[in-house]
Amino acid sequence: MQAAPDALLRIENLSRAFSSRRGLSSLKLLAVDRANLTLPADQHEIVTIAGESGSGKTTLARMILGLVEPSAGRLLFKGRDVGRIEGRKQRGWFRRQVQPVFQDPFATFNPLRRIESYLYETVGNYGVAPRRAADEPIERALGAVGLSLREVKGRYPSELSGGQLQRISIARALITDPSLLIADEPVSMLDASLRMSIVNLFRELKARQSVVYITHDLATAYYASDRVAIMLRGWIVELGPVQKVLGEPLHPYTQLLKTSVLEPDPRQKSSDRVSLAASDDTTFLRVGCRFADRCPRVMDICRGVEPADIDVDGRMVKCHLYTDGMAAEQATAPALASIPT
Repeated sequence: MQAAPDALLRIENLSRAFSSRRGLSSLKLLAVDRANLTLPADQHEIVTIAGESGSGKTTLARMILGLVEPSAGRLLFKGRDVGRIEGRKQRGWFRRQVQPVFQDPFATFNPLRRIESYLYETVGNYGVAPRRAADEPIERALGAVGLSLREVKGRYPSELSGGQLQRISIARALITDPSLLIADEPVSMLDASLRMSIVNLFRELKARQSVVYITHDLATAYYASDRVAIMLRGWIVELGPVQKVLGEPLHPYTQLLKTSVLEPDPRQKSSDRVSLAASDDTTFLRVGCRFADRCPRVMDICRGVEPADIDVDGRMVKCHLYTDGMAAEQATAPALASIPT
């Protein structure tokens, strides 16, 4: 008898390289570079992957979904190597277990098709139930997101709000009773008034499955997550409990991300904030730390030596500031005075 896997999802040194054309030459860019992340099998949690545009968040999510093939490393789901899942039966099992929720609910549905056709199609394609019994799993999934089949049956996407469409997208993913949801920027296309309802929905769904939540919005990340991984140019630079990583960030990049969040303070001038404008593609090729050109605490070693992953205060930090094992308070205190709050 095969032992139960110790992790729902295990990402080991996962990388994905792409080629970028620059004139007559091409550059090999690592959109994701040796990422490591584990979701436990014995408890559900929401793990957020956050960072600025171009940090590699969506590429990592697409590799977890099996939509993009890794260039190196391993991705294990329930002990099975996703890269070696072959055959219709095994692929069907994986697609049922790992379901996506995409960014734009308006692009998810064809405006000329009735909404319920997508739900019945999902039941049929995944063999969830015979056609005559399809209403039951659909009703159950819609009920989990606060809707009913009666409310959506016969209606077209244009007859529903963005919030309703995103709830239906989530319900469609729930029909197969997955173990893991991959939500890629699921609230970025919604009005502010609707965002919290969807974020609250994910928190409720944590009772039945784990969620990998992709976002650049640190406010919803802090509210919804158990753990957060901060990505920078393909690296995970800080990973740990959300209260520590976003409440008391250690990596200079995480600190700047936090201070870049606008606050309703009329006394604060825009000139008081540190710019987080992204660097060009050559940042991926830089020797040393990829944040060195923007870091307010850059040292000589940062420009020539790649930082290691260091365990500090219950989290992982990829930064030379912590290679000597200094206490978090000692390491961060001098910098906080120069970083706007």
